[in-house]
Amino acid sequence: MLDYIIVGSGLAGIAFSEMAIQNQKSFFVFNNQSQNSSKIAGGLYNPVILKRFSEVWHAKEQLDLVYPFYATLEKKLGVKLNYKLPLLRKFYSAEEQNNWFTASDKPNLSTFLSTELITKKWDAIPSPFNFGEVLFSGYVDTPLLLTAYQSFLIQENKYKEETFDYSQLLLHSDSVQYKDIKAKHIVFAEGFGMLLNPFFSKLPLDGTKGELLLIKAPNLNLDVIVKSSVFVMPTGNDYYKVGATYNWEDKTNLPTEAAKKELTDNLKELIKCDFEIMEHYAGVRPTVKDRRPLVGTHPIHKNLHVLNGLGTRGVMLAPEMAKELFNHIENQTPLDQHIDIKSIKNFVSSFYQNE
Repeated sequence: MLDYIIVGSGLAGIAFSEMAIQNQKSFFVFNNQSQNSSKIAGGLYNPVILKRFSEVWHAKEQLDLVYPFYATLEKKLGVKLNYKLPLLRKFYSAEEQNNWFTASDKPNLSTFLSTELITKKWDAIPSPFNFGEVLFSGYVDTPLLLTAYQSFLIQENKYKEETFDYSQLLLHSDSVQYKDIKAKHIVFAEGFGMLLNPFFSKLPLDGTKGELLLIKAPNLNLDVIVKSSVFVMPTGNDYYKVGATYNWEDKTNLPTEAAKKELTDNLKELIKCDFEIMEHYAGVRPTVKDRRPLVGTHPIHKNLHVLNGLGTRGVMLAPEMAKELFNHIENQTPLDQHIDIKSIKNFVSSFYQNE
């Protein structure tokens, strides 16, 4: 009997797989590739919500895990994944500069916001009011991570490409069985696909569609990430990712002309050089209105667990949330009430009403 069945192999599923490996736990992964938010994600990580100048929840705890987590994966997979790059916020007025310095004085933000203006000039980005620098930022090459990790799991005979059939899941008091695989626990890390999961579909997951562009701009010559109404992130060889849009209504993975126009218009306001659109990506992020992840154990079925709702910050959240869930399952460590699904009263009560 295995220790775990893991459903999903995006950022959440990979992070939990790694927790299992680190703790010598056996597991098998099912993944159907239907949800591609991790695959098309910008992969950007930074500890500050720049729109509101507020700290990302648990930013320090997440960063403490992020660097060793991706370093371990780089060594294991033999690929470069984590690119530590400065993130610069372009200022459009003296007032924006003042707001930045006010924010940088706050105790919870002083670690993450530099108090020195970045005055370097890039020919293609007019910046009369200069830039502010966010520290401890960068990006993870999420498409490469997903394909490389899938290959690793296949080599280890721990992976199957398959749409999970919930009707085939048998629940026992001390185990679960899916077809010919028996395990002590099953962890659902399905992203937006969780809405089809009968055990967790009542959780308040509300996907946000995001679209981004891959452009080629030989004259941009940018060696940092720049954030304005869009982010522009260099990925090498004059290629840049540009994103991202937010759409709470459309739940498809199809790129739209409206988002393409929005991104292109915002990009033209930021950069003053020619560019060519090479790719246009779309995916639905697994988000929650209050931006807190959905983590924990089913209120009735004690062998069923969920790791979801990582939203736009999956690169940072995944290692910490996987660690939290693993310790909760194995050591009965209480979960933070902000992420524990048992604190969602409507979800818990719905099962007791139906039982």
